[in-house]
Amino acid sequence: MKTTRIIAAALLIAGSMTTLRMAEAQQMQGIQRTDLIKNEISVPGHEAVQVRVDIEPGTASIKHSHPGEEIAYVLEGSLEYQLEGRDPVTLQAGQALFIPAGVAHVAKNVGAAKASELATYIVTKDAPLLVPVK
Repeated sequence: MKTTRIIAAALLIAGSMTTLRMAEAQQMQGIQRTDLIKNEISVPGHEAVQVRVDIEPGTASIKHSHPGEEIAYVLEGSLEYQLEGRDPVTLQAGQALFIPAGVAHVAKNVGAAKASELATYIVTKDAPLLVPVK
C-alpha cells in the first residue's frame, strides 16, 4: 500500500514537471495560450473551443491548421495572418477573421506591444486542436 502511494506521488510529480516544461517552452516562444471553454455542440462529433492567445511583439506562431473552423478576433494590438494561398492580412483590435478548416496559417504580432486574440473553434471532438504543418 505504501509503495503504491510512493509510485503515485512520483508519477504526479513527473507529470507536473512535464506540464511545467511545456508551459515554460510556450512562454519562451513568446506565445501564451489560455483555454477558456470546451463544450460539445449540437453537431454530432464536434465541439466548440475558445482560447485566448497572447503574443509578444515580433513573435509568430508555427505554421499550423485546425480540425475545423476558427474565428480569430483581435482583442488588442496588431496581428498579421498569413493563410496558405492568400495574401497576408493585418488586423487591429476589434477586427475578426474566418479561417476555414484545414487551411494552414501563421499568426504574427507585427506591432510594438503585446497582441491578443480570442480564438473560437468549431472542431472535430477530441481531435488535436493544433496540427503543425511543414
